[in-house]
Amino acid sequence: MSDQPRRPRNPGKPYRRPKKDPVRILAFEALRAVDERDAYANLVLPPLLRKAREKEGPEKFDARDAALATELVYGTLRRQGTYDAVIAECVDRPLREVDPPVLDVLSLGAHQLLGTRIPTHAAVSATVELARVVLGDGRAKFVNAVLRKIAQHDLDGWLERVAPPYDEDPEDHLAVVHSHPRWVVSALWDSLGGGRTGIEDLLRADNERPEVTLVARPGRATTDELLGEEAAVPGRWSPYAVRLSEGGEPGAIDAVRDGRAGVQDEGSQLVALALANAPLEGDDKRWLDGCAGPGGKAALLGALAAQRGAFLLASEKQPHRAGLVARALDGNPGPYQVIAADGTRPAWRPGSFDRVLVDVPCTGLGALRRRPEARWRRRPDDLDGFAPLQRGLLRGALESVRVGGVVGYATCSPHLAETRAVVADVLKQHPGAELLDARPLLPGVPDLGEGPDVQLWPHLHGTDAMYLALIRRTT
Repeated sequence: MSDQPRRPRNPGKPYRRPKKDPVRILAFEALRAVDERDAYANLVLPPLLRKAREKEGPEKFDARDAALATELVYGTLRRQGTYDAVIAECVDRPLREVDPPVLDVLSLGAHQLLGTRIPTHAAVSATVELARVVLGDGRAKFVNAVLRKIAQHDLDGWLERVAPPYDEDPEDHLAVVHSHPRWVVSALWDSLGGGRTGIEDLLRADNERPEVTLVARPGRATTDELLGEEAAVPGRWSPYAVRLSEGGEPGAIDAVRDGRAGVQDEGSQLVALALANAPLEGDDKRWLDGCAGPGGKAALLGALAAQRGAFLLASEKQPHRAGLVARALDGNPGPYQVIAADGTRPAWRPGSFDRVLVDVPCTGLGALRRRPEARWRRRPDDLDGFAPLQRGLLRGALESVRVGGVVGYATCSPHLAETRAVVADVLKQHPGAELLDARPLLPGVPDLGEGPDVQLWPHLHGTDAMYLALIRRTT
């Protein structure tokens, strides 16, 4: 062997190892999982953060690290459409020709530059270092060049350049400015039925980080108990709701760990409460949750039923989701049963129940605050796939309820094709059923429209955009 030193690969410039930034690496890994595996960030991120908190040494996360990683992931996903439009102006090829991992790094950098208070030099240097770690030096140079172009303007400056004027194309303008697919903007606007102010308020609300909302399951926990937690404040509308105003970690709360309380959006709580309190004619002994997975509404209904001595049957078609329902109901103080069954082909005798809830599968356009990536995955033709199932589940619910009993049809989507159109079509086939006015069953909640059904909104009520129609079977 020669004693001569080896020549460096790049003579004249010593090689420097890239600095590993655990927070940004974790954020990148989460975005890749969302992109490659069609995962949801709210399912991918918590285990990654938990693992990072359990590490020892410099890679161990503290609360600030976890908060930054969460903001980078959710902020990038919420503003993906806007950032794509900006990045497209700064690269020399169509975005579809940019490798997805490179685009994820660029989007993370764009969010730091345009959507956070991170100083420009820090946002660029940190993202370039990330690119060196996960992409290599060659592509890191490309990332550096693109980010320096992005850094030449702030978000408002870029929107003036990449968004068409509102007067020329209002839907496309709103789609770019508020980072929603154009078809979603159009559908939400139709559902609102209002002017520009309403739709812009809604789209902005979709891009805000939602508060964590807890439910104190009646007879098992109280709101006073939950309000003893740090940063806990009362809910706005549900008597069982408590909000964690600064985020908070639900899993650290005893009542949540014990199943006496749970994480549940206030809109979801209101739907269950409205059905439970709807006026009935006759007995009130048997309740059905016909689409019970993953179990939040079933757990609240079960607790309410227990207070009245009523039995709850929780039915869920998918066995693994039925398992989640069973876990949510474990410890319920009253009689209940969980089964895996198809609500479109009821496994029980017709007219067996006094109250029936069907919270049907849907596009999820009402929960874009919580699942921002869903807006980019859904397509208009998804509505055609859900339509037969939604109608079949509502028909099954009407078959399952007795004469004089009440059905609640709910969906976490405000799209008219998944709400009023479904109810209207099914009621045409069932003349022996009538709509009830659901609004009095949400006492104190403003802006509920002309009825008789109810549509909740993030920008008006601080909830997911839950829809509810209450139907009484008359013959």
